[in-house]
Amino acid sequence: MFNIRLSKKEPLPLWKSLLIRLGAIFLSLMVCALVIISVTDLNPFEVFAGIIDGALGSNRRIWVTIRDTLVLLLVAVALIPAFKMRFWNIGAEGQLLMGAFASAALMIYCEKLPNGILLPLIMLASCLAGLIWGLIPAYFKAKYNTNETLFTLMMNYIAAQLISFSIVFWENPAGSNSVGIINPVSSKGWFPMLFGQRYGLNLLLVILVTVFVSFYLKYSKHGYEINVVGESWNTARYAGINVKKVIIRTMALSGAICGLAGCLVVSGASHTISTSLGEGRGFTAIIVAWMSNFNTLAMVAISLLLCTMGNGAIQIASQFGLNENVSDILTGIIIFFLIGSEFFIRYRLNFNTEKLADKADKE
Repeated sequence: MFNIRLSKKEPLPLWKSLLIRLGAIFLSLMVCALVIISVTDLNPFEVFAGIIDGALGSNRRIWVTIRDTLVLLLVAVALIPAFKMRFWNIGAEGQLLMGAFASAALMIYCEKLPNGILLPLIMLASCLAGLIWGLIPAYFKAKYNTNETLFTLMMNYIAAQLISFSIVFWENPAGSNSVGIINPVSSKGWFPMLFGQRYGLNLLLVILVTVFVSFYLKYSKHGYEINVVGESWNTARYAGINVKKVIIRTMALSGAICGLAGCLVVSGASHTISTSLGEGRGFTAIIVAWMSNFNTLAMVAISLLLCTMGNGAIQIASQFGLNENVSDILTGIIIFFLIGSEFFIRYRLNFNTEKLADKADKE
């Protein structure tokens, strides 16, 4: 018998970690090809080409993929401050929904306001709604040390039910149990064209927020306090840091950014609202944040990969007569290999054979 012990590696050079990740992607694509051949009897290269064509095959498809990538990236960026503090915010989905709820409410009830006033109000209200939804579990964590994972998860369901309740009053046409497109004639509350692109303002906002969060965490006093609290509450208290204040402040920031993501979905893209509006982005963003190790550039790449696979699913469904879930299976395989590569980048397995050697000596 021998023992297997897990130990943490010293940080690898960038080129080595990239090489391991590329190797993982190559292996995952090989497994995907085998799955496609065994399940569908199709040429895997044609299926891969169909996915890429569905996501990037035209100017419109490219911008739709960029739009979805921006929302996913923004939610992942919102999770960074909380996760660095070891506050496991599983409530990004609910915070996004509350931001979307605030956007839709203002678009419906304040249609008479000019867009120059309405749009800033929508952004502010969305951030405030997400902030409040993040503050509630943060307060209970700071005050009573409640389990933030369960608390934030519960808040997701409350947000979804709140939207479901509101749809009863907002449904259009009456009896349809859906809101439909909000302000289709006046376009009040819709993001305007920017840089000649429909989603130009979405792009600008995400870039600004991403840069802000990066500098905030790396160079500000608050960012330093987040890192210390994440390492140890006792150490933070010994250093004179108010842990409760840091928890509440950080989750307020995280929730506000998630709320802004909800604004991007409603005012900047769909112009409607439903309980399925989040499309699981709050949970997918957790994968993006963890796999990227909080690296912004890696977040962009992973978000783009996931959105490309998701948007390409529609194309392969129509082109090959496949179920759209086939793309989800392929995405899952790729994620599995990428997560596995992160394990080998960060950890090593030590095989202890001392007992075997001692036994051989005795014999």
